[in-house]
Amino acid sequence: MVKAQKILQKARNKELVVGAHVFFAHYEITEAFGFMGYDFVWIDGEHSAFDREKILANIIAANSGGTASFVRVAWNDPVLIKPILEMGPDGIILPMISTAEEARRAVAACTYPPDGIRGFGPRRANRYGTMATDEYLQNVNQSFLRIMQIESYQGVENLEEIMAVPGVDLIMVGPNDLSGSLGLLGQTRHPEVMKYFDLLAEKCIKANMPFGTSLCTSDEESIRDWINRGVDLIGCADDLGLVRTGGQQRLAFVHELRKSKNTQA
Repeated sequence: MVKAQKILQKARNKELVVGAHVFFAHYEITEAFGFMGYDFVWIDGEHSAFDREKILANIIAANSGGTASFVRVAWNDPVLIKPILEMGPDGIILPMISTAEEARRAVAACTYPPDGIRGFGPRRANRYGTMATDEYLQNVNQSFLRIMQIESYQGVENLEEIMAVPGVDLIMVGPNDLSGSLGLLGQTRHPEVMKYFDLLAEKCIKANMPFGTSLCTSDEESIRDWINRGVDLIGCADDLGLVRTGGQQRLAFVHELRKSKNTQA
């Protein structure tokens, strides 16, 4: 609860919240990102080989490293959402939200009756039963963030209605899928795509809704663009990308040394 509300308050105060992504299922990486000082770690349950046990291990590792855990589920489906919430993450990311009705379904899946449809069975979320049920229920809605991921141009066009849904805490844009919805997959710097990025930012700022983006890229220009748009949260590092970039740079450096040595000889 403390981490979720600190993240939300920081975003509302227009202090930049910086996160890292994990795609490999090794919890040590998540813990290390926490020790490095990232505000949150995005645990990707949509595109990676995480099973539930590994997601739980990474949530615990994030807590050990002193950072918030955000888990992206594979789809806006109560069957997928419920077991993740029982693990007690600090935020849950609901992908492909394009309409207010989809946002309402997402919030309902995260909320106990009478306001929602979430089944009751917390495990780590209520400290393995050591927290009194009354205390847990009183605080559960503040204990994690409900993050709607906008990944289509329709989602941007419907954004005012999505943000008006009670229980929506944050907006997160998915640049690649949004570009794909425009028939420009991967062309995230195309003028038509950037027009929708700008529109999303304008709408969120006007509504005082904290918003962020997920950038698994070494493209510093894109990071600069989003910060200039006024983004409140930014995921701008990932384990796969850092390994790839660092590995390629070191390999190139060694080959260049060898080439230089051969030339001198």
